[in-house]
Amino acid sequence: MADPLPRSLRHVARFDRTPFQTEILDLSHDGRGVARREDGKAVFVAGALPGETVLAEPTARSRRFDEARTLDVLVASPERVPPRCPHFGTCGGCVLQHLAEDRQIVAKQRVLLENLERIGKVAPGRVLAPLVADNWGYRRKGRFSVRRVNKKDKTLVGFREQDPRFVADLQQCHTVIPQIGTKIVALAALVDGLQAREQIPQIEFIAGDAAIALTVRHLQPLGEADRDALARFGREHGFAIFLQPKGPDSVHPLQDEAPALSFRLPQWDVELAFEPLDFIQVNAKLNQAMIAHALQLLDAQPGERVLDLFCGLGNFTLPLARAVAQVVGVEGDAGLVARARANATRNGLDNAQFFAADLTQDQRGTPWMRAGFDKLLLDPPRSGADEVLKQLPLQGIDRIVYVSCHPGSLARDAGFLVHERGYRLAAAGVMDMFPHTAHVESIALFERA
Repeated sequence: MADPLPRSLRHVARFDRTPFQTEILDLSHDGRGVARREDGKAVFVAGALPGETVLAEPTARSRRFDEARTLDVLVASPERVPPRCPHFGTCGGCVLQHLAEDRQIVAKQRVLLENLERIGKVAPGRVLAPLVADNWGYRRKGRFSVRRVNKKDKTLVGFREQDPRFVADLQQCHTVIPQIGTKIVALAALVDGLQAREQIPQIEFIAGDAAIALTVRHLQPLGEADRDALARFGREHGFAIFLQPKGPDSVHPLQDEAPALSFRLPQWDVELAFEPLDFIQVNAKLNQAMIAHALQLLDAQPGERVLDLFCGLGNFTLPLARAVAQVVGVEGDAGLVARARANATRNGLDNAQFFAADLTQDQRGTPWMRAGFDKLLLDPPRSGADEVLKQLPLQGIDRIVYVSCHPGSLARDAGFLVHERGYRLAAAGVMDMFPHTAHVESIALFERA
């Protein structure tokens, strides 16, 4: 029989858990304090900050490092602040609320620069000023886990705990937009009253400018009473309710008429429509600042042709279309491509073309790749863009802006562009898309050397 625990937890009950005192030397990429045993072995301590002395309890052990959690802070860092959320330390949604907000982004910048140096063997010509926006109530898209806990005689709705086997018993979430973050208790009570409460594993939320959608995943068909209860909840709290009985393609509105979901980018007079499970940037204000930042770095001119890879709904593509002769967006999700084309038509942008293509596969025979471009913008997933960058003819492209959600893959791709394709890393910086989390969003500018 397979071990039911995650690998990092398999030895929890098999070693001495006596608390120990230690000094914290550094902050890891995932927001934990880094200490050293007497033999030099690293210990990652949740809830601890550099410069602190803490009493810690071991929680896991492996050959290369140990893990622990903070029981008491004996000597506190001057950068420590009281966490705003009472669930901090249990809920896995945030790991940096105990660090002053202006220091969080500095820590993320250090992670970016260390990755660039260690993995890519590169350093930016200049470090861009961090891009920041709202620190609280910013998250407009996410997924709550749902679990009926019979021992507590209640249904839990929330993010996973730091131990991902469990769902956090949340009363409120301060990082989620208030229209949703303040309704978690009501949402849990709703699910607990459903006949199908044991068959609902998750609820996704997404917010446009004028409507908020909740998508309820259910493993068995819902009865009429449950459907009525969901409809009443939607009317009472102003949510559009969608149901997902199977895969993503099965999502449909609970009732026939559902409000359209969209958000505007006023600076470019663009409106983007989307579906309940589509990818959109979670932080609306930071997203607008990020687009402006990326377009400024790209410096695309009116007569130029620009390629936008991993374009999604057209978040960068359509603002670019206002400024250049032609922009081509490429995306692997055919549904997103269809909606990007519809968004271009809706906004009267006939100089934006979109193609569906798996950018992890060989695309060298496709017409869009052979078309020739002046500038390149890309916003890949966590895995990065190494496959498509190896294939893409870059001879005529003198400027590349790379938006990244993972500093490790950006660093790897930066090393390729600099050491093998003749570019220099002109600038790089971080953007705080997810305040209070360890997530590092960044942007880099490459120019012909």
